[in-house]
Amino acid sequence: MHDIRTIRDDAAAFDRALARRGLPARSAELLALDAERRASQQRLNDLQAKRNELSGQVGRAKSKGEDASALMAEVARLKDEMTALETRAAEAGAALDRVLAEIPNLPAAEVPEGRDEHGNKEARRWGDQRNFSFAPKQHFEIGEALGLMDFETAAKIAGARFVLLRGPLARLERALASFMLDLHTGQFGYTEMVPPYLVRDEAAYGTGQLPKFAEDLFRTTDGRWLIPTAEVPLTNIAADAILEEAALPLRFTAYSPCFRSEAGAAGKDTRGMIRQHQFSKVELVSIAHPDHSDAEHERMTSCAEEVLKRLGLPYRVMLLCSGDMGFSARKTYDIEVWLPGQGAYREISSCSNCGDFQARRMKGRFRPTGDKKGTRFVHTLNGSGLAIGRTMVAIIENYQEQDGSVRIPEALRPYMNGAETIARNG
Repeated sequence: MHDIRTIRDDAAAFDRALARRGLPARSAELLALDAERRASQQRLNDLQAKRNELSGQVGRAKSKGEDASALMAEVARLKDEMTALETRAAEAGAALDRVLAEIPNLPAAEVPEGRDEHGNKEARRWGDQRNFSFAPKQHFEIGEALGLMDFETAAKIAGARFVLLRGPLARLERALASFMLDLHTGQFGYTEMVPPYLVRDEAAYGTGQLPKFAEDLFRTTDGRWLIPTAEVPLTNIAADAILEEAALPLRFTAYSPCFRSEAGAAGKDTRGMIRQHQFSKVELVSIAHPDHSDAEHERMTSCAEEVLKRLGLPYRVMLLCSGDMGFSARKTYDIEVWLPGQGAYREISSCSNCGDFQARRMKGRFRPTGDKKGTRFVHTLNGSGLAIGRTMVAIIENYQEQDGSVRIPEALRPYMNGAETIARNG
């Protein structure tokens, strides 16, 4: 959500920032609605003052035994006019909020210009790509050959874009979640949470999923939403709250299922586990002081990177361009892991600083130390630390052997009961 006062102060700057997103100017539309709302409210205030004055005159006239019928008629007329003005002001305000709610966050100054992923800039990369003595296969070929990755049975149960994991691969999912949570809580100071997997409209609105992206979500029959990521419930911990400055930053992590309709994804990644309706993820969320959110963003990204380093998976970090960022983000780093079966880097984590954009929508604030009355909006950040399914994909493809088995990274072996390899008889 944007601050209309900022748009009033510099409408041209707002429109230039939207242009960087590849969007048309909106300030004139917004300011017209704002002017209508403010004019109606000002007229309402004036009439209220006049009505109060006339009501006083009615009282004085009656106390003197004078005829107050004309004054009373004018008070009644003013009441009717005020009722109409209240409706007009509320409608203008609601229209303004609707338009503001559908406009994405503005890119930070350092975000590169670009319309799509081709405008993204590589920030750094880590790890050496393995030289195979054989042609590496894709994860679903390996998983199906092992008899541990079953898309056919999953489709029978739930339809397309689901998978049934068996035995060691099911254990690997659990191992990855435990490994990531232990790292983020034990080394990086995140507090582990188990949030609700269903949220109300207000929560999905607060993080920016509603109203614009309802088609990307699954809705239950009682009007709640299955979470697309634990970002939604974790960030909403700060909703309608006034935190103390000394409590910041708050850092949360959670392992949860994620549910996405994949609207518009027809024909994309139809084979395998890259793009599914249900997947698991370890999420990172920070509620930060505005002065420190940029540093927190770098820290969060490095925490996600450390998972890949410990698993020995080559990756690169991409700074997303202005046209490729998500709706709520002002700056985003995508971490892309190397998949030798595809011969490409694929996103495995997206770490975003949303500034005060989500906080304004959910009314998340903090009280600066020593300030008894004033409050400021917090900054919110979120990132994957990491997506479990895609991490499994990366392990299978990078650690595959010619005989079809998969070596288990050393960091995961304690979580796999000491096993070193996943094989057909595993």
